[in-house]
Amino acid sequence: MRWDAVLGVSVAVSGVGLITAGMLWKGRAARPFAPSRARTMAQREYARDLQRAADRVIAAARGAAGEGEPAIVTVEAVVRMTQDRYGYAGVERRHAAAALRLRFEHRRCAADCVTDAYR
Repeated sequence: MRWDAVLGVSVAVSGVGLITAGMLWKGRAARPFAPSRARTMAQREYARDLQRAADRVIAAARGAAGEGEPAIVTVEAVVRMTQDRYGYAGVERRHAAAALRLRFEHRRCAADCVTDAYR
C-alpha cells in the first residue's frame, strides 16, 4: 500500500471522528461558562448598542438639519434605532436617555443640537 493512500484514509477517518464528536457535543460550547459573566457581557453589549444607536441618531439628525438650523435628537429616535437595528424588544427610555446624554456631551452637540434627554 502506498503512503499517500494510507494518509488519505487516516485523514478521512479522523474527519469522520470529528464530525461524530461535533454531533454528540452539539451546543455545549454555546452555553456560558459562568452565568454571571454572561449577564455582565449582555449588559455591556446593551449599553454599547445604545451608545452606537445614539451616535447614529445624532449623525442622522445633523445630516437632516438645514443650514443654520439645530439638529433635533430625541430619546424616542434612539429607542427606535436600538430596537430596529440591534433587535432589542424592550428598551427603557431612561437607558436611552442616559446613552444619549453621554454621547451628546462626548460629541459636543450643545452648539448645534437640541435634545429631550435632559428632561
